[in-house]
Amino acid sequence: MAGPPPLPGKAAAAADPDAPEPSTVHRFPAILLQPPSQRRHNHSRSTKLLRSFRSAFRALPIIATPPGCHIPTAALSRVGSSGRRDCHVHGTRTTGTLFGHRKARITVAFQDNPRSVPLLLLQLAVPTARFMQDMGSSSLLRVALECEKKVAGAGAGEKSCVLDEPLWVAYINGRNVGYAAKRDPTELDLGVMQLLHAVSMGAGVLPGDMTDPVDGELTYMRAYFDRVTGSKDSETFYMLNPDGNDGPELSIFFVRI
Repeated sequence: MAGPPPLPGKAAAAADPDAPEPSTVHRFPAILLQPPSQRRHNHSRSTKLLRSFRSAFRALPIIATPPGCHIPTAALSRVGSSGRRDCHVHGTRTTGTLFGHRKARITVAFQDNPRSVPLLLLQLAVPTARFMQDMGSSSLLRVALECEKKVAGAGAGEKSCVLDEPLWVAYINGRNVGYAAKRDPTELDLGVMQLLHAVSMGAGVLPGDMTDPVDGELTYMRAYFDRVTGSKDSETFYMLNPDGNDGPELSIFFVRI
């Protein structure tokens, strides 16, 4: 006697409890991203110096900051009471990607290059659509992320870099928007980076059938950023404009106060 015919659709999936739901399967290509470089500053000395001076001049107009927002104007360098500089300045170029589903919170990823695993990935408590709207309506968007210094003696060993902090209070153009949290990349994050590995800069939309059929299309914007380290308590990422306009359209400041 012939056996029963194969079960179609969801009935077939129910027969195999380990089979994923069709609507939740991410249709990503194989992840072939390179690991982040261990050499954080791989540019020539002359290139570093030129980029440092350029980034320093960019930062000068932001000395006057809105109340309640402590954008790190000391991210360049400062002189201690002994007259010696107690921090350093250097710049490296990184790839920055802002992406997210329309109603979901926006994610920011920084990579050594478009083909590498993110070296820093954080999520802002701002919907993607709202953030992209602010980008379009403002000639200059300043995102300041602040965290508090740990109490002296609370931990042993050398103080960590500000980018190692897990949580920041977030301000956009002086307006408190909640928190920003650092997290490890998920399957979705790595899948998006893989889909965009050939894109050096630009903006667009990835359809839902390529990312997540439930949440729908995913908006992204990618550009080069100059990363400027002022000290262990301050780092800044300045977006570079491909059209050659003066000044960055987006600046992201990390500061520990």
